Amino acid sequence: APGASATPTAGTASEYSRSNPFEADVLENLNLNGRGSQRETRHLELSLEGSNLQYEPGDSLGVYPQNHPRLVEELIAAMGWNPDEAVPLPKSSEERPLKEALTKHYEITVLTKPLIEQAAALAPNSGLKDLLAAGREAELREYAKGRDLLDLAQDYDLKGVPAKAFLGILRKIPPRLYSISSSPKAYPDEVHLTIRKVNYESHGRVRYGVCSTYVSERLEPGRTLPVFVQDNPNFKLPANPDTPVIMIGPGTGVAPFRAFLGEREETGAAGKTWLFYGDQHFSTDFLYQVEWQRWLKEGVLTRMDVAFSRDTDEKVYVQHRMLEHSKELYRWLQEGAAVYVCGDEKKMAHDVHNALIAILKQEGGLGDEEAAAYLNELKQQKRYQRDVY
Repeated sequence: APGASATPTAGTASEYSRSNPFEADVLENLNLNGRGSQRETRHLELSLEGSNLQYEPGDSLGVYPQNHPRLVEELIAAMGWNPDEAVPLPKSSEERPLKEALTKHYEITVLTKPLIEQAAALAPNSGLKDLLAAGREAELREYAKGRDLLDLAQDYDLKGVPAKAFLGILRKIPPRLYSISSSPKAYPDEVHLTIRKVNYESHGRVRYGVCSTYVSERLEPGRTLPVFVQDNPNFKLPANPDTPVIMIGPGTGVAPFRAFLGEREETGAAGKTWLFYGDQHFSTDFLYQVEWQRWLKEGVLTRMDVAFSRDTDEKVYVQHRMLEHSKELYRWLQEGAAVYVCGDEKKMAHDVHNALIAILKQEGGLGDEEAAAYLNELKQQKRYQRDVY
């Protein structure tokens, strides 16, 4: 029932929100990957003490990151600005030194057509007008993809546009949303996140995921991070604790399932649980391995199937494990199980959806349309929920 799991203070709403984030103390920041892994995944523990912020398993945490200091310095140099000049914050009359404003308050890593149009108006001789000419839309899209403000400043020699005028066309740095990986019952006054570091080379420069790089390189315990809770009513544990639960979450997609199982352990839920997890290598990339093993031993997690794609000659992913166990999985569905999928939308969620269709056709003898209708029915009953990004 809604509110049944709420804490006694649930009646008092928190004063903190997207527009007024809470400065959460960083308690812990650990790399979950082993030495030699291709990946770096941060387990972040934040204190919510004194915030009155409430969340449930399945919710997300909004985080306001800071831009990379090197990117900020190079942008200031490319534009010929003075880092100490006082400039207004986005949509505000409050002023801060330019360097701080660019680090904490303005979005400088994403190019959009409206932004390029406004930059062209500020620098009429820059050649940006040509890029915006009719018939060059595809070229403009291609240029904007994977480039940032520093590229724009250097490629079109925008040096000399005054800082205040230029900041006037920038938007406020948007928060990043992450699936919460803790149960509030298991960790009162805390919230945990699982964040994979993103960096890649493109157009001759190393590019960084703004938030994941900030978290992995510069956010030490003792510092604070501005956060708020983002409710996700469409990704929630079943109201009935006896309902079987199937969770599919490769990589950082496993985050909310750590919250789900923590919650089910605390509430003593009796329903059986099945987790499908995958990543690159068993030895270095098995996130939260010790916790899953403890939950398996104690029966909080009934079964777990894993796929480590780089440990075998042929790449094996979570959907392959689902298909291997199609009979059992179909039996769980017939018993009323709820299915949860979290992680990458482009490929994984699509492949998992197709695997479910294949299982329904194979084990339930359904045709294409019937299988699609079955999954739609599950969605209507909130028994097929996805948190994909």
